[in-house]
Amino acid sequence: MIRLSELKLALSALPTQTLRAADDSTETESNRVAPPHPIAALRHLVAQRLGLADDSGIASLHVFKRSFDARKAALLAVYIVDVALTDPGQEGLLLAQHAGDPHIVPTPDMVYRPVGVAPADVPVRPVVVGFGPCGIFAALVLAQMGFKPIVLERGKAVRERTKDTWGLWRKRELNPESNVQFGEGGAGTFSDGKLYSQIKDPRHLGRKVMQEFVQAGAPPEILYAAHPHIGTFKLVKVVESLRAQIIALGGEVRFQQRVTDLLIEENATGRHVRGLQVLDQASGQSSELRTDHVVMALGHSARDTFAMLYQRGVAMQAKPFSVGFRIEHPQGVIDRARWGRHAGHALLGAADYKLVHHASNGRTAYSFCMCPGGTVVAATSEVGRVVTNGMSQYSRNERNANAGMVVGIDPQDYPRDPRAFDVALGASYGAEALTADQQHPLAGMVLQRQLESNAYVLGGSDYSAPGQLVGDFIAGRASKTLGSVEPSYQPGVALGDLHTALPSYAIQALREALPVFGRKIKGFDMPDAVLTGVETRTSAPLQTPRGADGQSLNTAGLYPAGEGAGYAGGILSAGVDGIKMAEAVARNFLGCAETKISTS
Repeated sequence: MIRLSELKLALSALPTQTLRAADDSTETESNRVAPPHPIAALRHLVAQRLGLADDSGIASLHVFKRSFDARKAALLAVYIVDVALTDPGQEGLLLAQHAGDPHIVPTPDMVYRPVGVAPADVPVRPVVVGFGPCGIFAALVLAQMGFKPIVLERGKAVRERTKDTWGLWRKRELNPESNVQFGEGGAGTFSDGKLYSQIKDPRHLGRKVMQEFVQAGAPPEILYAAHPHIGTFKLVKVVESLRAQIIALGGEVRFQQRVTDLLIEENATGRHVRGLQVLDQASGQSSELRTDHVVMALGHSARDTFAMLYQRGVAMQAKPFSVGFRIEHPQGVIDRARWGRHAGHALLGAADYKLVHHASNGRTAYSFCMCPGGTVVAATSEVGRVVTNGMSQYSRNERNANAGMVVGIDPQDYPRDPRAFDVALGASYGAEALTADQQHPLAGMVLQRQLESNAYVLGGSDYSAPGQLVGDFIAGRASKTLGSVEPSYQPGVALGDLHTALPSYAIQALREALPVFGRKIKGFDMPDAVLTGVETRTSAPLQTPRGADGQSLNTAGLYPAGEGAGYAGGILSAGVDGIKMAEAVARNFLGCAETKISTS
């Protein structure tokens, strides 16, 4: 087959639908069906591009990707398609004829092929810790290869977890083990459900993730949308379906099982995982689980488990992450700035954005996890702390757009005072022995907890979030009343002054960045836009390094995985990393020749 890119059509040439999908009980199957692609118009463009007399020589055409180009007044739909010719022998001739054209290439082989099949008698089953996107795909691929993994998830099944999460949003009641961060589906369940990433993916593992999502009930258009997303309500059903597949293939998924210790054997060949200490949070009983292969897919918020791994001597190091606020605008402001006269078009939906500014103080401020037509949510997992995140449903039809406005920070910025460790972690963990050029692996966690505890106090110590209008933030004055933008964060926003909510260098960078962003997107720095603090869970503040075989650098049998280990940043990349770790475990079981895994 031949892949052609940069096929452009006027927006008016595309079929549209009058109803956008809804997320409530009135949704029908017809709401979920995307309008058909303009196949006839695309066949005509393909024939022109390939130099064919007409489109009669095209046997089939499949849309691989569709995006929209809004850089000019006449907005265009841009397609990537794969075509097969009625005469397959002609494909090679046409590819040779267009060899210098980067937009006409052979269709890549994107079929996923497992690394092997489990032997009939696997002596000790592999264990996956965590059931977010990384853990789900690690367990799914292991199960598909016949390894019958055991999954341990500290939180609850997704529907019970949803009820607990609403308890914080509606009643200010936090369940530390069942919330936005912990439970089936991971933190990605309560997000926009974005399914795109900038990772290098030469094996097209991302396609495997997307296809499994569709098979589990996700909208089929995620396979061709340039910026696909699912949304929370739909993700719930998808996650449940993936769990059912794992169980049907012989795997087990055990909820409310918190790993409290890593059992390690040390001998002449080094350190080896031999099992886990597990607390059943429903009964309060602890037990040992024997295993030689542990995929640690913790997510970015399992701070007690990070501390345990550090105490057990597992190699880890501090890494950069970002901190900031959530910003909210009326979605219509963003739509008009991005889509112009086409704002509101049924095919376009709610517009998004991506912004970056390199501030004069050397810091980089940028938008993070933009949620069109969404809400700002309470995302803490710890008592007495406030954290924000963004969430959208599939329809993206809420009144506001929101995004993280964050500033990159570095381990050099993290606390070093042992007393700060004592307050944040309950022990200094050797911080008093640091030399001038050392950063403690857990120091980023210390900073996160400091900022989140401070935000709790600034918000009134009742899980309200501290907030400020953009105009007041730029001017350096406290906000007292809301303007035209109603913040969506529940259980509530306490207006005031955010200048003490983040380090001074972050405040300076954001105050400089917002007017710059206003010149890029008209209305972005509107005085009534609302900032809500704080955003601290942009990624894990540490990395657990692994070797080319996927195992911890100093603990054989431990496979650090996903966002919590520093190897992913979102649903898609976490799912891809889960597949890689499942393959690494399978190779170790089977004694296969190792295929190097990226350590970046």
